[in-house]
Amino acid sequence: MAGTLNFERARFNMIEQQVRPWEVLDARVLEVMAEVKREDFVPPQHRKLAFADLAIPLGHGESMMKPIVEGRLLQALAVTPDDEVLEIGTGSGYIAACLARLGRQVWTVERHADLAERARARIGAAGIRNCQVDIADVTASWQPGRSFDAIAVTAAVAEVPSTFTQWLKPGGRLFVVRGQSPVMEAVLMTRDDADHIDTRSLFETDLPYLHGFEPRAEFRF
Repeated sequence: MAGTLNFERARFNMIEQQVRPWEVLDARVLEVMAEVKREDFVPPQHRKLAFADLAIPLGHGESMMKPIVEGRLLQALAVTPDDEVLEIGTGSGYIAACLARLGRQVWTVERHADLAERARARIGAAGIRNCQVDIADVTASWQPGRSFDAIAVTAAVAEVPSTFTQWLKPGGRLFVVRGQSPVMEAVLMTRDDADHIDTRSLFETDLPYLHGFEPRAEFRF
């Protein structure tokens, strides 16, 4: 019982002392972050760090984003109960679980089979049934076969590929972090119509790059 109470207190503190002060005020987002048990999505050896203000390593050079970044991502996408959502980079499965609680259906893709399998198990254990976890590499001519109301990219890209915005429905929103480490820009890209994408800068951060979307190497002579 004591362990459970400690986790609940830590979760409350994460929301009130980290997430909310970082301008995450959307009531639905805060409720979801309070309900989805983040400690069940971190690697067992890092369970006690589940609510710390740091990125938690997952293996393969990937990591969970800080809670404050996760909160800003969820708030920016403004997912409604009717939305269909794509997540690129499943990682631990935590963001997919939160998106599934907010939206109607989530498809999430992860290139590492072991991470995908663990995330699938965690999402299932949380009682979430509207989230499909697929093993796929978005650099290998992968196509989702549908368009989406919202897309979350959980790793950085040097430049946002046009394919990502092409997968948006009219009115669809894309959250992505772009640019050069160590100072990157989180942006929200919204498809106003079939031909126009509006881009809004959200905040600065620094994330590992999505495989295949790193900066091009510069050769100097």
